[in-house]
Amino acid sequence: MIKLVAFDLDGTIGNTLPMCIQAFKKATQPYIGHELSDEEMVHTFGLNEEGMIGCVVDEPYRQQALNDFYVIYKELHQEMCPIPFEGIRELIALLKQKGIIVALITGKGINSCDITLKQFNMKDSFAKVITGNAERNIKSEALKELLHDYHLAANEIVYVGDALSDITECRKANVMCLSAAWSISQSEATALKNSNPKNVFYSIPSLSEYLDMRTFY
Repeated sequence: MIKLVAFDLDGTIGNTLPMCIQAFKKATQPYIGHELSDEEMVHTFGLNEEGMIGCVVDEPYRQQALNDFYVIYKELHQEMCPIPFEGIRELIALLKQKGIIVALITGKGINSCDITLKQFNMKDSFAKVITGNAERNIKSEALKELLHDYHLAANEIVYVGDALSDITECRKANVMCLSAAWSISQSEATALKNSNPKNVFYSIPSLSEYLDMRTFY
């Protein structure tokens, strides 16, 4: 029986990734002299914004670039992604009503995570929020932390995320990954299906139905 559901944020709770990429490119361009390519961006994925900026901006300018990022990120949030995906708040409310612990594990840093949760009016939605690291992807460590803190077995937790790396991190912690495919391309969804067959969800209602059948009042 599932007792805890942990969610990813970008691409799972809301369509924030395009905005994140745009804010990151805008914030770093004045300090590196060109707009980052998509390939350069990919090399920074898995780290929080501090770590991402550290990968591409020289030391004397990193803090200013980070400060610029937060200003740009907040402005773009209001324009590009003012609300979370339709149905996600209702799903979380249903889980909490059934006594399920709902947590958030994100690669975002604490400041950008806070901006997003305030924008989405979801500051009080999660029992525990674990944010990202500047040096490495720590989602498997975060899952193990939840197992320890709530005295749960690995089969009593699921993680909902939209990336291939989420599947990898879940496997390190022996936790089931439910892949969120409601905001990604067909090729990305196919990659998730190949890596995580039978556990890919193309809509929030389909995930809600799955979780409703595996959690009890």
